[in-house]
Amino acid sequence: MITAIARMFRVNLAPRQRTPRNASLKDLANIRNHLERSIADCMSESAQRLRKKIDQARTPQELWLLRNDAYQLISQQHDQSIAAERINTLIQFFEGWLEPKQLVRIK
Repeated sequence: MITAIARMFRVNLAPRQRTPRNASLKDLANIRNHLERSIADCMSESAQRLRKKIDQARTPQELWLLRNDAYQLISQQHDQSIAAERINTLIQFFEGWLEPKQLVRIK
């Protein structure tokens, strides 16, 4: 019934998807820089692999997905509380690039 009424009024009931903004090279460089700084004191082989992945990421979303790897590296080098603090600090640089519900703090 609701679908028929929606069709009559040509209303789309599907939730609207926000059009993702395209990040400029400067925007990506800024996010990359902060993500790389969060692991600056990690010198392991896995840290070098992560740096390469960070450099190869082409969108803020790809960079956001690398934060778990960064968390693992930092927590191995220091501890989980320092890792959580560093990763949570990165959230501000992803605001506006990701859906707000994705920007979840690590506890």
